[in-house]
Amino acid sequence: MDKQKVAILDAQVDGLDMQGAIDFVAKTIAEARNAGLQAAKPKHIITLNAEIIYRAQSEPELLEIINQADLVTPDGAGVVWAAQYLGTPVPGRVTGIDLLQEVVREADQKGWQLFFFGGAPGVADKAVENLKKKYKNIKIVGTKHGYISSKEEEKELTEKIKNAAPDIIFVALGAPRQEYWIKKHKDFLQVPVCIGVGGSFDVIAGKVTRAPGWMQQAKLEWLYRLVKEPARYKRMLALPKFMLKVIQSKK
Repeated sequence: MDKQKVAILDAQVDGLDMQGAIDFVAKTIAEARNAGLQAAKPKHIITLNAEIIYRAQSEPELLEIINQADLVTPDGAGVVWAAQYLGTPVPGRVTGIDLLQEVVREADQKGWQLFFFGGAPGVADKAVENLKKKYKNIKIVGTKHGYISSKEEEKELTEKIKNAAPDIIFVALGAPRQEYWIKKHKDFLQVPVCIGVGGSFDVIAGKVTRAPGWMQQAKLEWLYRLVKEPARYKRMLALPKFMLKVIQSKK
């Protein structure tokens, strides 16, 4: 499977559409099952938005994690715009929430085992409860909220995940915390596919609503989220700064 790499402010993004991302997940799991989980190399998937690319400009360790990831999808209109502006367009957005939902749909058919980690207490459980109503064959091998307060509790968690032996773990700690967590633990966990999915559990649990479809199509989901959560405005100030940097970077 070819993965065209697109460089945006030194961050390498894969020019794959949603089907390409699903194919990557399916191939990774098939290879892991054939090789045996202990022999497989865990794969790190990042759904990357403009805010995190901008942050990585002053955070070399984060940029390194992005560029060492096995698959980096364009999550957000800002990344799609930047790729187009720089003359290396990508097929479109592959967001964390959309990727999670497509992976779960595929998992229901193929018997992949899933672990949900992150969110506030009760959110992952509620998300799983809602998914089970829709997908009758889904195999959930564990959940855990993201409020880990000690090294001992983190050790218990990583042991729990490893013993559950999922094919995929969804990590919803928010970016870039989830990326740092996956990078730190993936080799111990030996989970074939590790995906950071931001606030996706909140959406699936019904705690947060997504923008209407027409706003998503018009690339205005950011505006909907800002109206719903005005406190996000400080974070969203990164977008015009990101756009300026991209413009300055074009030679």
